[in-house]
Amino acid sequence: MQLELSEERTRLREAAEQFARSALGKDLARRERTGEFDRDAWRRCAEFGVLGMPIPPQFGGMGLGLSDLLAVMEGLGRGTRDQGLLFSLNAHLWTNSIPILKFGTAQQKDKYLRPLCDGSLIGANGASEPDAGSDIFSLRTRALRDGDGYVLTGTKMFVTNAPVADLFVVYATVDPALGATGITAFIIEKGTPGLRVGRKLEKMGLRTSPMAELIMEDCRVPASQRLGREGRGVPVFECSMEWERGCILASCLGAMERQLEECLAHARSRKQFGKPIGKFQSVANRLVDMRVRLDTCRPLVYRIGELKDAGRDATTEAAIAKLHVSECYVKSCLDAIQVFGGYGYMTEQLVECDLRDSVGSTLYSGTSEIQRNIIARGLKL
Repeated sequence: MQLELSEERTRLREAAEQFARSALGKDLARRERTGEFDRDAWRRCAEFGVLGMPIPPQFGGMGLGLSDLLAVMEGLGRGTRDQGLLFSLNAHLWTNSIPILKFGTAQQKDKYLRPLCDGSLIGANGASEPDAGSDIFSLRTRALRDGDGYVLTGTKMFVTNAPVADLFVVYATVDPALGATGITAFIIEKGTPGLRVGRKLEKMGLRTSPMAELIMEDCRVPASQRLGREGRGVPVFECSMEWERGCILASCLGAMERQLEECLAHARSRKQFGKPIGKFQSVANRLVDMRVRLDTCRPLVYRIGELKDAGRDATTEAAIAKLHVSECYVKSCLDAIQVFGGYGYMTEQLVECDLRDSVGSTLYSGTSEIQRNIIARGLKL
């Protein structure tokens, strides 16, 4: 594959980085402590075009391919430390907008995609449950057919954007005995009777991305709000995960690049025992390891874009990238704290914030253990 980006994608990445540096991450230390979602930054992202980049122009978007999107997300990750905001953007795009684009009816696309692109609607996704995380298709939320609609009852857990969301893509089963073939996807608007946001969930990292439970109690949803055919929710979910694993990793890739630059600058300027600490082999080796991880991660991420843009399946490749990049991200964050020493452990420089954010990458969009299972299936063991 091509290891260098094209001129056009390089321009996209640089524009996104410049935008992020100038417009995002304001007052992050305070918002990170309080877990505050930055609505102004969300609006600026919509104005810049981030929320519509994968959506065709007829629905208010830009119609970019996945490789272009990866370049944009990499630039955003490099330009801002607010990984919580980027996490919310990814959730909105890949688990809400993309499923509606790929599986929605003409009426659903016309109604929802344009406001999702311009930021007037914030999207969220309800899949995980208290007893259905990695084993997502054992979910218990029921969707009982009732006349011209469905009645949904159940609780969703770990719903990113739930406290601020206007539109939810929710998965439920029409019959638990059917297993995966009973899973069905629905689009539910905020304010629908029987739908409510439960307790807000406090997280170790990604704190500027709000998360909560989503509760449905006899929530009536018209059949016109079903997303795709009844019993065909699994392809909807798997499509969103394939997109999410690729693009959310590009944000992490950008964060790793920024992190390495900051560590190099510190290692050159910080002096101990009469010389820059980068001259000590123990410090230099950590920086070398960070560079090696970065250079092994980039091709894996962009390979997903090449495959999807060529119309090919990237399930295994997305799992490989998700596994490798997320675990490399955590290791590099630990190295960054060691390079900064005591200053890295303090909250004021936000180096430790990167570490807390990175741990989540080994869990969301499927844990590292689940990625290994997906890769093993690809090996046809």
